[in-house]
Amino acid sequence: MEIGSKVAVTGCAGFIGSNLTHRFLAEGREVVGVDNFFTGSRKNLPSGGDAASFTLVEADITVEGKWQELVAGCDTTFHMAAYPEAGAGEKDTAIHLKQNVIGTRNVLEASARRGKSIVFASSSTVYGEAKVMPTPEGYGPLKPIGIMGASKLGCEGYIAAYCHVFNAEGAIMRFANVVGRHEAHGVTYDFVRKLKKDPSKLEIIGRDPGTVKSYIHVDDLMDGMVAGCAGASERVEIYNVGTDQTTSVHELADIVVGELGLDKVEYVWTGGVDGGRGWKEDVRRMALSVEHLKSKGWNAKLSSTEAIRKTVRELSSEM
Repeated sequence: MEIGSKVAVTGCAGFIGSNLTHRFLAEGREVVGVDNFFTGSRKNLPSGGDAASFTLVEADITVEGKWQELVAGCDTTFHMAAYPEAGAGEKDTAIHLKQNVIGTRNVLEASARRGKSIVFASSSTVYGEAKVMPTPEGYGPLKPIGIMGASKLGCEGYIAAYCHVFNAEGAIMRFANVVGRHEAHGVTYDFVRKLKKDPSKLEIIGRDPGTVKSYIHVDDLMDGMVAGCAGASERVEIYNVGTDQTTSVHELADIVVGELGLDKVEYVWTGGVDGGRGWKEDVRRMALSVEHLKSKGWNAKLSSTEAIRKTVRELSSEM
């Protein structure tokens, strides 16, 4: 799949979308960014010389509109816009349907339906509580345990169908837990924020030692996405993007405390639900097989632990 010289990035002011936008501009590409600033921040947008090749479209992708024509003029759309809170589905069962599934369908109308390539930010949550670990892309049946995972799986289905019906190319990227600069939610961000406010104690959702998952730095993630696009051989290629190592929540807390130079921090565990999950939709253990993406010449430079360490330093300087 050729990315091309002009790309669209949905969710361009969000965590992953903003990092992608800056990367593509640095590579000399033209970027059309779409965001409604529901969770994204204007401070993440390009400024100075980079802004000359950047076009911001302030729009809500859940509503069809003129933004679709601008996206249609791009070679490839990197669809990163989504509702980011994995645990929100229990309280609002419609929000992921609207933000993720309907939004993705509208993006597909502007891209794949016109024969243009699409790269989609999916999630390890589509696997649910996988019985095979590390979990390969061909694992099944896929049984998400949360509304967000279900919505991502639904989006994958729409992408596959659109690409086949309208002769487009697609790359579905199933992300592990992504960390890095511009992050504004997630456990690493939450711990840094809490400890900046009160360095004497840290409230941790769940039960010690917490869930165990793979974390990947956003720089490695972007390298993986680009490598996956270049190496795609199927009309719709699916990749896991993560690291070989996993980290428990307790280990993550220790890393954050250490990087912030703190001592004698009291960990206050809430107890969680269902035998220690942080919330009903929280997968207990996640480890992805990344052999498929490695076969395209990619490998994460940072381990899960190293990614978290780097992220703590980046977030600390941003707060």
